[in-house]
Amino acid sequence: MENQQQQDLQERVVAINRVAKVVKGGRRFSFSALVVCGNGQGDVGFGTGKAGEVPEAIGKAGRIAKKSLKKMKLKEGRTIPHQVTGKFGAAKVILIPASPGTGVIAGGPVRAVLEAVGIKDILTKCVGTTNPHNAVRATMDGLSQLIDQRPTKTVE
Repeated sequence: MENQQQQDLQERVVAINRVAKVVKGGRRFSFSALVVCGNGQGDVGFGTGKAGEVPEAIGKAGRIAKKSLKKMKLKEGRTIPHQVTGKFGAAKVILIPASPGTGVIAGGPVRAVLEAVGIKDILTKCVGTTNPHNAVRATMDGLSQLIDQRPTKTVE
């Protein structure tokens, strides 16, 4: 079961950054990567990794993303049940459900998270900062606020 789950996970590299550490002899460069991982059926996670080479940083971020998978609630497997606003730092992401055929109307980092979850129809707006790390965290915050709005059966 675990191997089956690992195979259908898709990874998307959201951002790669060259970072520098200043030492006595000059600067030491390394790479930081932000990766979003999801199975397209409601599970999504993200991770950051830092290493001397780009592929190593991406691999490290991917492993961390797979460990941080969370289940999100989807409506009809294609959109979200209701409008939410996710916040993290100065980033604010507004997620609005859309009718079938609309598609994913979102920018880079937000789009990566929504496509990894498996959302097919949604409208979004990123307000404040568009910093990839904060935008991903704000999107995750918004998705975690979703509640299932199916009518509950009353026992009489």
